[in-house]
Amino acid sequence: MDNLQIREMTIEDYDEIFALWQVTTKRALSDADSRENIAKYLEHNKGMSLVGIVDGKIIATVLAGHDGRRGFIHHMAVSPDYRRMGVGRSLATEADKRIKQAGIKKTHIFCYKNNQLGQPFWKAMGFTKRDDIDVFSFD
Repeated sequence: MDNLQIREMTIEDYDEIFALWQVTTKRALSDADSRENIAKYLEHNKGMSLVGIVDGKIIATVLAGHDGRRGFIHHMAVSPDYRRMGVGRSLATEADKRIKQAGIKKTHIFCYKNNQLGQPFWKAMGFTKRDDIDVFSFD
């Protein structure tokens, strides 16, 4: 997409990105996505999370970072009006590049089993679905 601008996500983007997430990833949102927690994440992973902008409006997001050993991609979201235009691929590629520049060789994405858009997207990006592990969470 020619008029797509990609830049670092800042906490000043929060209201706009949270509104986008309400449309695209609402089922995946939790207390971890509060303004305070997103601010902490952005500070901890400086320069890795990105927004895609068209005509001054945020139309895509990717939270990206690492723990010093493995990279992680969260809340990859593209406004329905801009899907299938290469926006997601552009953001995911840039996020992966930034993770690799930090010296991290392996990146994980958590994708819901019923995410019929995300599953083929991540496979097309070269990610491999693993069947050898289960994820357990503790709140």
